[in-house]
Amino acid sequence: MTSTKTRAISLGDRGALIGFCIAGVAIAAYITVFSIIRIIELARGVDVPVLVEFIGSKTPVDLPLSTGDSISVGLDSAVITAPELPMIAIVPGIIAQIAQILTIVIVIGCLILLARSVLAGRVFSRRNTVLVATAGVTGLLGFAAVRFFDNMLANATVARITGNGVENAVISVEPFTFVLAAFVFALTSTVFVIGDRLQRDTEGLV
Repeated sequence: MTSTKTRAISLGDRGALIGFCIAGVAIAAYITVFSIIRIIELARGVDVPVLVEFIGSKTPVDLPLSTGDSISVGLDSAVITAPELPMIAIVPGIIAQIAQILTIVIVIGCLILLARSVLAGRVFSRRNTVLVATAGVTGLLGFAAVRFFDNMLANATVARITGNGVENAVISVEPFTFVLAAFVFALTSTVFVIGDRLQRDTEGLV
């Protein structure tokens, strides 16, 4: 005989999960609005601020000192205001913002659905495992795509403004951050898979 009983959670835990859901909706709304404003700014293509990353060892600049002298330092990043963006910069910039909206909405949506399931007393299930896996894969691929297209925007902007006179950073994704996120996602997914299996085995004994 099997049982599908759900387990009640405490009032404090319930309040924390509800607060998490409200915060998730607020974050998704804020980032969506911010990204839409950025898309409009990019589409205009005039006086657009763009964050650019440089190869510090190959981009020295003179830093003025209070004594009137200066020292040479490597420039890692800077915000450049482009008087006019070329289409080759506008398109990837807009794609990056769209990818950011989709990634945030899907990840937070999956986590809110997971929280609702937990509020109903069901923590481990195949549905929750799918939600965790979907959020993890979307987050990894989505943020990597945002980084990729943002770098395309930055590189195209520098090339247009400087006439290819400055060697800025190549298109890349931070490896440590990506590997760490992948590890956390794999660990969380494994926990839910094992938890679901253990729960079904336990219910089968009831």
